[in-house]
Order: sequence, then C-alpha cells, then structure tokens
Amino acid sequence: MDIYFLALVALAIAGMIEARCSTPGLRPEYEPADRTFRWLGRSAFAMWLVLLAFGFWKLAWWQPLAGLVGSLAANALVLQYGARPYWPGISMGLSLLGLGLASKIFFDAF
Repeated sequence: MDIYFLALVALAIAGMIEARCSTPGLRPEYEPADRTFRWLGRSAFAMWLVLLAFGFWKLAWWQPLAGLVGSLAANALVLQYGARPYWPGISMGLSLLGLGLASKIFFDAF
C-alpha cells in the first residue's frame, strides 16, 4: 500500500477526531496535553490539505482522488462507533504517524 494513501487516511482520522471532541469530557484534562491534542489535530488537518494539493500537482489524478475517498470512508467508519474516551490518544498517535509519513513523502519528492 502506498504511504501517500496511508498518510492521508491517518491525517484525516486524526483531524476529524480533534474536530469532533469539542466537549470537555472527551478532551484531555491536563492542560498541556489538551493543547498538544488541539495542535496536533489541527496540524494533521492542515497537512492533509497540503498532501491533497501535492498529490494533484505531482501524482496521477487517481491517487489523490483515492486518498480523498479513502479518508472520507475511514472517517465514516470511525464516526459510526461514536465518541470514545480514548479518542484523544488515538488522534495524537495518528497525527504523529501521518506527519512522519508526510515528511518522508516530501523528502523523497524534493
């Protein structure tokens, strides 16, 4: 499986979880952890948008389109099960994974 697709899906899920966890009970209680959770989630969403634009610029048209559809499908699967208290940890882990994969994609491209 292409790391471009994996990065898009991981970043999309991480950004969606951060956006959905707006209630205080679903956010980390420790203030630095909450700030990190918010920063990583928003960075994941921003990098997801950058990767999509990069894909349409540098890759075949079907790769970013497949990543977009895969991201939407993965978000739908995650949302199907509803909010869980362990979502912030999963979101932060997926953010770090997605940002790491995105950096590898950019280092290989340039």
